[in-house]
Amino acid sequence: MTARSRSITSRQTGPHEDLPRRVARALTHPLRKPFAAHTREAFAEASDWRERRGTAPLILDAGCGVGLSTRRLAERFPDCSVLGVDRSADRLSRDHGRLPDNALLVRADLVDFWRLALDADWRPQRHYLLYPNPYPKAAHLKMRWQGHPVLPAILALGGRLELRSNWRIYVEEFALAVTQATGVAAATEPFAPGPDYLTPFEQKYHASGQALWRLVVELPHAPGLVPVG
Repeated sequence: MTARSRSITSRQTGPHEDLPRRVARALTHPLRKPFAAHTREAFAEASDWRERRGTAPLILDAGCGVGLSTRRLAERFPDCSVLGVDRSADRLSRDHGRLPDNALLVRADLVDFWRLALDADWRPQRHYLLYPNPYPKAAHLKMRWQGHPVLPAILALGGRLELRSNWRIYVEEFALAVTQATGVAAATEPFAPGPDYLTPFEQKYHASGQALWRLVVELPHAPGLVPVG
């Protein structure tokens, strides 16, 4: 992928002023969205696959797009089970070669899949959020993962959570949300990928000369973060 990519533009000059309120609400108001049938089926498929894999540690590639990152993570961590989840059947159908034996791609709604994983006591060793849609308009804060009601479930799964983005504010907001929700310090840092890019977007952004940012934080498994009622 050699096409140049435009940088993200937004009227926001720093973390959204409404973020603390959104995070506090997510921590106190249960998310009552019904589970989609296709996601229940995808989760059942993934659960069966994990059971066949035995005790191999789980790596969750959330929003995996075309699945290239899932393939590369599976190659990088051959002793782990790497599960890529994306909502787009079209993206998942792109031909990027045979999946490694320790990888699986499933089509599912992440909002539902994360909650089902937490209910099933999944404990990923690593959890990746690679270049999520930034929704750069200030009015769309609630659509970013840090402003979404599902945030507690994302964090409650625990493990080594890594977020990457080409929009620094997105990562800064997520870091603030992590610390507010869990008390665990999280920091934004510049990131220079090596020659083995994890995603096509990462390669395109880097080739365009854009700065890349990431957050890496170790979180405990903490189902109590998710409000019930």
